[in-house]
This record gives sequence, structure tokens and C-alpha cells, in this order.
Amino acid sequence: MTGNEVELKWYIVHTYSGFENKVKASLEERIKNFGQEEYFGKILVPTEKVVELKKGQKKTSSRKFYPGYIMVQMFLNDATWHTVRSTAKVTGFVGGGTKPTPVPDEEAERIIRQMEEGISKPKPKYQFEEGDQIRVIDGPFNNFQGIVEEVKPDKEKLRVLITIFGRSTPVELDFIQVNKI
Repeated sequence: MTGNEVELKWYIVHTYSGFENKVKASLEERIKNFGQEEYFGKILVPTEKVVELKKGQKKTSSRKFYPGYIMVQMFLNDATWHTVRSTAKVTGFVGGGTKPTPVPDEEAERIIRQMEEGISKPKPKYQFEEGDQIRVIDGPFNNFQGIVEEVKPDKEKLRVLITIFGRSTPVELDFIQVNKI
């Protein structure tokens, strides 16, 4: 069978949380050892870049948006199923015992797009909604607590009501200047 006859589909594989990258590396190694390269495409650990303040410095880090899961593009047959299933720290396929259900292509593409957008434009570590209780971690209102009054996602800013000297005062802050309580 030549590579172009094989139709690769996306599957979600459940792993031990925290071992996603290790599983990806082991699986790639096993595919090579078993000579199954033509039956496998990409193996992804869905992550996004997030920005947060640490000790007053903006820090960008990677955050998995499906901890404990990796995405494997593959042609499913007994041999490839076994290769994935018997990889250390893999607990199984999502969606079925021996016949897992592939992820619809548009769903896989959406996740890949989300990863690519995260690389080009890191997003704040926390998402906020009106009414959220927050603590300020940076700036002149450091350590004050408040309630989110308005979220401006395009500007990555919040309007927060902070109680200063017994009065509620609206203050505009960057997403990364606050933590959810």
C-alpha cells in the first residue's frame, strides 16, 4: 500500500496528565521503529501561548488546552491501534474501545487554528466575565480586590470596581494586572 492510498483521520488519545509531550515523543519513536510512518501524520499536543505577570514581568508560557490528551493523525487498523495503545502512559483512545471514533476534520482544524492563533497572539492566562471577583497583582492598586464591571476583550482591559476609602471606584486595568479570586 502506498502512502497516497491511506486516508489519515484525527483521533484523540488520552494520556497521563503531564506526560503529553513524553507520549508524543515515545509514539513518534515507536512509529519509526515499527516502520509505520505512512500510516501516521501529525501528532499534536494542543497548546496555546498565555501571558501573565510574574514578579512584575510579563511572562509567556505554554498552556495545554486539553490536559491529558493528544491528537494523532493516523490510519486506524489493528497494527496502528496497537502501536498507539501500547505506548507507555497512554490510557486509551477517546470514543470507543477497539474502534475509536475519528474527530471530524473541521473540529481538528479548529483546534489547530486555535493553536496557531495562540502562537501569533498570546492570550491572557485568565478569561474574565462581568461579576468576577479579582485581586489586583500589579500597579498602584496592588492587593486591592474588586469586581469586574466590564470586559473589553479586544483591548485586553477590564473596568473593575475597587473599594477605596469605603467608596466603589471604577478603575481600568489590563487583563494581566489581575487574578481571579
